[in-house]
Amino acid sequence: MADPDAASAFRSIAALGEDYRRGRLTPTAVADACLSRIERYDDPLNAIVPGLAAEARAEAAKAEGELAAGRDRGPLHGVPVGIKDLVDIAGTVTGFGSDPVFATRATRDAALVANLRAAGAVPIAKTNLLEFAYGAVNPRVGQTNNPWDTARTAGGSSGGSAAAVAAGLCHAAVGTDTGGSIRIPAAYCGVVGLKPTYGLVPLAGVSMLSWSLDHAGPMARSSADAAALLGGLTGTTVDASPLPLRGLRFGLIAALRDDDATTPGVRAGMESACDALRDGGARVEEVEIEALSESAEALLHVLLPETSVILGRLLDEHPEALAEQTRSQLELGYTLPATAHVRAQQFRRFLGQRFLDRLDRFDALLSPAVPWEAPVEDPAIDGAQGYGEMLCSAPTNLCGLPSLVLPCGRGEGGMPVSLQLIGPPHGDERLLRIGAALEPAFPLGPPPGYGASLSATEGFG
Repeated sequence: MADPDAASAFRSIAALGEDYRRGRLTPTAVADACLSRIERYDDPLNAIVPGLAAEARAEAAKAEGELAAGRDRGPLHGVPVGIKDLVDIAGTVTGFGSDPVFATRATRDAALVANLRAAGAVPIAKTNLLEFAYGAVNPRVGQTNNPWDTARTAGGSSGGSAAAVAAGLCHAAVGTDTGGSIRIPAAYCGVVGLKPTYGLVPLAGVSMLSWSLDHAGPMARSSADAAALLGGLTGTTVDASPLPLRGLRFGLIAALRDDDATTPGVRAGMESACDALRDGGARVEEVEIEALSESAEALLHVLLPETSVILGRLLDEHPEALAEQTRSQLELGYTLPATAHVRAQQFRRFLGQRFLDRLDRFDALLSPAVPWEAPVEDPAIDGAQGYGEMLCSAPTNLCGLPSLVLPCGRGEGGMPVSLQLIGPPHGDERLLRIGAALEPAFPLGPPPGYGASLSATEGFG
């Protein structure tokens, strides 16, 4: 049965804005449609943290009144946006994906939320996450499931944001990324995710995991929508126009495509992406980056001690309320030798220079986003599966480089597979413009059952 709210739920941000300004839709009607879809679809997904509906309706009414009065705040005005539940929204509870004993009530907006409000966006809901974004599901909260197959995970730690965007519960969402936590769930759920240049999006009011690895960024159904959200997050204007591919040069990181962990379906998606780039007139060449396979271990040797310094108090306050894996990782951070942490910091400088050397020759580097389709559950970050999951994402957290994930087909199991584009520092806009040029070759559409009345491409760029 067709969902009457699907037509607005899967509109692109630009199309939604045009509808507002031509009087075909209103922010209150669109907010009500999102809230109706949350009520209808979220139970099997577990993507949404309840409690923001009244505030969302009030914000939508305010946005509508401003537009009627001639005050136009720009592309995000009246657009419903999901906010990961480790980002403070004034007057609401921040739950951190954990036991309620750790929840706090925010007294002020996080800086990025204040920026979004200034741009007219409507925070429609808080979104679920892995506990404190540290790679494990707290049993009191539960896993976020994938709209493409609810027997599989949406990924982490920003799985709630990814699932909500894919299922049309909001038009875009905020995620955070310390070792792949925007890009991995974006890949699993078939949406676009950008880990911006380190420091580009302000993190004041965002629960910290690692001060040298944390990023916040946009998750959306197209590169243009991600660009609009990035502009709102940073208080800037981000060009979303497709960049002509002819004459561009891309370096394919062959070691990541060919790694034993990378499945045939992901390899096939990468080949299709390379073919699409070549068809557009770009050149694609294979490149090597020394010691890339050491990235996941180095990231953990930075992350574990930093997180234990930041969140170690949780072990003193209520250790019994933490997921077993979260507790284990916090304890492990205290035992890691200082020499391992120092070597990891040396390695990230070495690796960063290797990436910059390659980016002197290429407009962007290419890799898979994650080596496989969405698994049944999230692997522990400090095990072999966790290393494999971070194989492609960890390097750019270490180096602070912008990296964009977008779908490039489906794997053997019918689930989305995605590619990653990596750019130089502050090359975020250029990556999004390349993404906008490439993504029409891979029209994924909504997951089955969430937008059956839509064509494959409507609302997806």
